[in-house]
Amino acid sequence: MPGDGGTGAGGTGTRPATAGPLWPRSTRMTVGARLGLLALATASALVATRDVRLLAWIGLLAAAGGFGLALPRHRVVGPLSRLAEVIVVCFAVDSVAIRSVAVGDRDGAAAAAAFLPYLLAPVLSAAVYRRTRESLALLGVATGTLVGLAAARHYLTDTDFLVPTVQWLLLAAASAGVVAWVQATLTRQEPPQPYAEATRLLTQLRTVARQLPGATLDPGGIAEHLLDEVRTATGADRAAVLSASGGSRLVVLAQTSGSTDPGHSGLGQAGLGEAGLSQAGLGQAGLGQAGYAAGERIDWETSLDSDSAIADAWASQQIQVAGRSQARSHPGGEVSALVVPLVAGVRTVGLLAVEADTAGAYPPGVVARVAALAAPTALRLEAALLFDEVRSLATNEERQRLAREIHDGVAQELVMVGYGIDNTLAVLPADAVAAFEELRTLRSEVTRVITELRLSLFELRSEVDRQGGLAAAIAEYARAVGASAGLRVHLSIDESTARLPAATEAELLRIAQEAITNARKHAGAQNLWVTCAVDPPFAQVEVSDDGHGIARQRPEGRYGLAIMRERAERIRGRLEIQPREPSGTTVAVVLGSSHRRGTSG
Repeated sequence: MPGDGGTGAGGTGTRPATAGPLWPRSTRMTVGARLGLLALATASALVATRDVRLLAWIGLLAAAGGFGLALPRHRVVGPLSRLAEVIVVCFAVDSVAIRSVAVGDRDGAAAAAAFLPYLLAPVLSAAVYRRTRESLALLGVATGTLVGLAAARHYLTDTDFLVPTVQWLLLAAASAGVVAWVQATLTRQEPPQPYAEATRLLTQLRTVARQLPGATLDPGGIAEHLLDEVRTATGADRAAVLSASGGSRLVVLAQTSGSTDPGHSGLGQAGLGEAGLSQAGLGQAGLGQAGYAAGERIDWETSLDSDSAIADAWASQQIQVAGRSQARSHPGGEVSALVVPLVAGVRTVGLLAVEADTAGAYPPGVVARVAALAAPTALRLEAALLFDEVRSLATNEERQRLAREIHDGVAQELVMVGYGIDNTLAVLPADAVAAFEELRTLRSEVTRVITELRLSLFELRSEVDRQGGLAAAIAEYARAVGASAGLRVHLSIDESTARLPAATEAELLRIAQEAITNARKHAGAQNLWVTCAVDPPFAQVEVSDDGHGIARQRPEGRYGLAIMRERAERIRGRLEIQPREPSGTTVAVVLGSSHRRGTSG
């Protein structure tokens, strides 16, 4: 019913045919109670007076209760309807008493109790709808009205009237109290609703994700698949899938250009090739550029404040066809641009931008074909982006939990071990030289392990701030590690105002942390060079040291390289490992291509 059932998930207020009963359970309970109490009052009144004219009071009670059943939770109608029921009951009691005296069959004051059971209906209804104050107010109105009428009719001292009246008023108050107590108890026992809902949705998402092709929910992979389909169908020279980043700019999830094979993208390069994997794993010269020929870099206009078809499509959720390129820098010539919004429900999830270097390349038939290809992708992309966000939140929370446990557990215990060694050194006899040296060596090792733990805690707690950006997070970590390990850190930062997807930034930060940690622990270096260049969809993070080189790294260092390769593949980047002249190692992770690397933009 209006005001009680609420609106559906879509906010339209239309109730689906399979949505269940017309009334919710609370309303069905109050309907049943009213009907039962109304029948009881009718029978009692007829038995007491044998006057069918009293059925008019039954009609008034039904009318007053009808408004309350129609709009039980309405801020005005619901309370007024229940108040009307209480007042009608009180005057019906008075009427029954008068007519009983007129009939002369029994005492009028005793017969007046016939309608009193109906007081339970409005009082309990207010309690069921969690309106305790209203229940108390209704009881107060009923008590005052009955006392006033009894005084006027000289029933106030009549125990036959007073006893049942007090009994039913107390019963109504006790019933309302029981209802309020039960509701409060059930609310305390139920899990917090947001967590229960989150658990249900995550369980469903896990089930659905396992049934997807490849059992994956990867936004970049979904975007690349759409670009492959669009390029095959339209022969576009350039195309990109963009998504929101939480600011006034969009981020490029994947892109293609005419100089690449379909499927290659600015953020969607293939991972390490077989030869590259073996070279990196063996610590040789690294990966050649020829294996990673990227396409032309497209400098898309991703600002939502600009005068572009991309901004218009995002704001209007309508397909836009333009006769100019959506890139900030374009060599000129005839261009046709098509921007298709990816809409899931009422929300714009992303945009598909397609361009061809000819005029009139997108007539209505082609537009319809591209829109048909893009339509089913919107929901998939929204699910992947939501899953990516949930996974990122869960990962960050787990990192914070591990950091807390390490800090409060192992780290504190090691500090106590160090203090114990210090105390033992202080009380050793002067002639225990060998024991003194052994303990001093042990104390140095404990200090080293504590330092490692502190750096690990700092690494676990480091995150990319949405205001500071990727470069700031990497710079902060490099400075902290350099200060702790005695390394001279040389930073080179070049970051645009546009942002990469949050998940991509997080993986790049972890790769940089691993590379810096390897240089500190295994390279024996004195200098550390850290370079971070971000101009979405291009990004490059490079860490170099002047240590003894990758060939002499210990096994745990090689495990770190494997982790970096896995992270790079996860964001469809490429990891480059090569020696640095005259000594040391350079580790770089690259996304997309840039004009700085020899391509045109």
